[in-house]
Amino acid sequence: MPVKKIELGLEGLLKSAKLKKELKARRVGLVGHPASVDHSLKHSLDLLVEAGVNVTCAFGPQHGMRGEKQDNMIESANFIDARHRIPIFSLYGEVRRPTAKMLEHCDLILFDLQDVGCRIYTFLTTLFYVLEDCAKAGKAVWVLDRPNPAGRVVEGTTLDSQFFSFVGGAEIVMRHGLTLGEAGQWYIEHRGLEVEYHVVEMKNYKPARGPTFGWPAGDLSWVNPSPNMPQLSTARMYAGTVLIEGTRLSEGRGTTRPLELLGAPGLDGEMLVARIQKMIPQHLKGVSLRPCFFEPTFQKHKGALCSGFQIHIDQVVGASAYRHEAFRPYRIVAAAFKAVRELRPDFDLWLPPPYEYEKVKMPIDILSGDSRLRQWVDDPASRWGDFEKILARDEKAWAKTARQFYLY
Repeated sequence: MPVKKIELGLEGLLKSAKLKKELKARRVGLVGHPASVDHSLKHSLDLLVEAGVNVTCAFGPQHGMRGEKQDNMIESANFIDARHRIPIFSLYGEVRRPTAKMLEHCDLILFDLQDVGCRIYTFLTTLFYVLEDCAKAGKAVWVLDRPNPAGRVVEGTTLDSQFFSFVGGAEIVMRHGLTLGEAGQWYIEHRGLEVEYHVVEMKNYKPARGPTFGWPAGDLSWVNPSPNMPQLSTARMYAGTVLIEGTRLSEGRGTTRPLELLGAPGLDGEMLVARIQKMIPQHLKGVSLRPCFFEPTFQKHKGALCSGFQIHIDQVVGASAYRHEAFRPYRIVAAAFKAVRELRPDFDLWLPPPYEYEKVKMPIDILSGDSRLRQWVDDPASRWGDFEKILARDEKAWAKTARQFYLY
């Protein structure tokens, strides 16, 4: 039986006379970025205006409404859209949340961002901030739901509230398994917010269905939701490889495979891979670690030869064929840190603050959610099983919570 084409939340809104009628008397703001497109790759801002929706302003998240900010942690400015002559407010510049002054321009916000299903990806925190500030201002929020390319698999430690930051705005695990629409429902209940909230749900979306598990490959084109998220495989391993940002290791920024690489000058990629394979063989099914060299053109180790490995999950046949339910990127990267510490105890692994507006806490701690990963890596007496117990406990608790908010 042929698989039905999914209908995005954006597309459902545009074809619904009832929903468009509800918007008719309201001034609408749009939170969007370059991946806010329909199947024909037309942007939601243009589509909404063409449909007669009274869009009076828009908001751009990290990397900007246009997605032009290539490197990480580069702020965007406010500007006037040249085509529609409406203000575009930056939510990653002087402020990271909509101000009362910005919200005076609209009655309702349509939130239409393509996410990757990871706590660190700041679009999730942006949603939480929008919900909080719209609740205070008496504004409505509608999420135009989109696929979670990481699917339903849950992985990682739960964020401790003492480590809240812009890369972690609530007590959830790293790879949370929710769409943004579902995550918004959880956050409203979790925080007890009083806000008019509506999810324009997708149709025919089956996140647990193979072979694409969360992303309708062959149906929907991949548009970079951020400049260093170039393909589906990057999004699927991001919940692990983003941790590398908290270290002096390169995560491949400045190469053509950002967030799929790990390495640094002076390391031995072959020894590193061998140590990981020995440490966590049970978590290397459906994935290949290839020792390699690379030279970043910007960011960490710019112009220096790095040795390390690349994570491959694009195999479709054979013993290494990708197995979605078995792939655990958080564990692979955690094991890599432990392997570096064991092979090169002299390597200055942890990057000091500041990171993402946090000036005191260690970057690895606000990324992982607390200090447990760093302490486990640095403890010469610790073994893999010690950290596995921590992960399993947090994942079990979150999975039970998350299931209550599934829409698909």
